[in-house]
Amino acid sequence: MASVLIPVLYVIIVFGSLLVFSYFYKRRNARKVYESYFPQHHERDVYFSLMQLSDPPAPETLLKAALVRRAMTDVTRIIRLREDKPALQNLLQKGSIGDDLWNSLLAAEKEMEAEILEVAAEANAYVEGWGSVIFQTATEMMHNEKMRSLVEQIPSIRAEAERKYGRSALPKLTVEPAPQAPSTPQLPAPATLVPSTPSRPSTPARPVTPSSAKSSNGLAPPSAGADSGTFSDSDRSVSTPSSPRSPSKSSSSKKSKKRK
Repeated sequence: MASVLIPVLYVIIVFGSLLVFSYFYKRRNARKVYESYFPQHHERDVYFSLMQLSDPPAPETLLKAALVRRAMTDVTRIIRLREDKPALQNLLQKGSIGDDLWNSLLAAEKEMEAEILEVAAEANAYVEGWGSVIFQTATEMMHNEKMRSLVEQIPSIRAEAERKYGRSALPKLTVEPAPQAPSTPQLPAPATLVPSTPSRPSTPARPVTPSSAKSSNGLAPPSAGADSGTFSDSDRSVSTPSSPRSPSKSSSSKKSKKRK
């Protein structure tokens, strides 16, 4: 019986001591204030100070500008948290960093979540629906400021490069005209073969001789007799002279009988 109670008491004592140690350790860590992962939020303090002005009150445009500036700082911190969290997690697993830095990162994440909700609520208080686009506007303004700072640093970077490597003439860029493409010769359009219809032989024109044409001596031309078939009977009676009537044979025979 005694051999069974000793291991059971040992297990109870070990697990009880671990539970007590974890309880006090969690209470101590809960009271412990970790070092802030980010520096003090200056833009948020400026916005709150402008909100507290009462004589005279700050104009609404100034408050909106301060709120946008506050959102720009929040966007910068969110991007940094997304970039640092995977690296710190790998270092924590390898034992290269302590729990304090990791806990400060987690506390910064919770703080940023509350900050985003607060900024969105403030934006909706000024303009309905502005809270959904204020961070997009802040992101665009942040990229614009980065680009402007790079452009402003160009003269100093150039002067430092000239001082370090010496001043050299910039190469002249010559723009050559693009070569013209050779013009392709235009081919003649293919002729379409159309079947030709045989033409009918033309009949020679017949010369027309007027009937009223007369020679200088008053006689009809010799071709008039050949073409007489074309004239009517009335023309024939007019054109041909009347011949004297000759006595018939019957009348001559009657006269001879009477004389006898």
